[in-house]
Amino acid sequence: MTDDYTPPKVWSQKGQNGGQFASINKPTAGAQFDRDLPVGRHPLQLYSLATPNGQKVTIMLEELLEAGHDAEYDAWLIRIGDGDQFGSGFVAANPNSKIPAMMDHSVTPPRRVFESGSILVYLAEKFGAFLPADPTARTEAMNWLFWQMGSAPFLGGGFGHFYAYAPVKIEYAIDRYTMEAKRQLDVLNRHLADNRFMAGDEYSIADMAIWPWYGQVVAGKLYGDAATFLDADIYANVRRWHDEIAVRPAVQRGIMVNKTSGDPSQQLWERHDASDFQTRTQDKIGTQ
Repeated sequence: MTDDYTPPKVWSQKGQNGGQFASINKPTAGAQFDRDLPVGRHPLQLYSLATPNGQKVTIMLEELLEAGHDAEYDAWLIRIGDGDQFGSGFVAANPNSKIPAMMDHSVTPPRRVFESGSILVYLAEKFGAFLPADPTARTEAMNWLFWQMGSAPFLGGGFGHFYAYAPVKIEYAIDRYTMEAKRQLDVLNRHLADNRFMAGDEYSIADMAIWPWYGQVVAGKLYGDAATFLDADIYANVRRWHDEIAVRPAVQRGIMVNKTSGDPSQQLWERHDASDFQTRTQDKIGTQ
């Protein structure tokens, strides 16, 4: 690192750019090898990993089941560190090679849905749930859903990367993205001072989208000791909102699906039936 770096006229990749995910970062798209996606017995097939973006969708699916909807699903593990997302089957489901991706086999031909926000809206409209019917509340939910889609890259790819994952600590980058992360948390904290949930009194897909990112960082569940660094205790309204959502049974199940780290009793690498939460967590079946 030098203070006199001048970008070249045309960028070219010089080996790996460093960091925890350097081996899978490339400047090109498309399939890198042939591999079909597995298909289970349920109409909804999810291919994901329990990152915050993946957890949005598994929380939604578990909430739909908790509410009595016929939303049974298979959740298949995509190990992004191993490059599973570059297989031909996954690229067909999501040409952007990012989790989560979903296939709906209840229609002919099967319909692909990618981008976590798109999947949440798709499921909300398919089942008529967790998106308010009132036009004002619906618009508010959509406002905050798209706020999250646009804002979270600054929290994850910006703050999270430079604070927790980058191979060197760059003061300017950490300061820049910390300032933005704290500004976003202040936006949420001010809104939640006057609202129980993101769209008012009704729990919605906006909460499911924002909670795995901003709720969990305030609760100390993301990026090591980031909550201390961000002085997260000052965002009391965000913490209150996080805590209310965290005790929902569907949320507790949803964050376990496709999880591969932490307490083995809270890891369900694949989910194919509701009973899997009791019988197929990693503490019961061991490493596969």
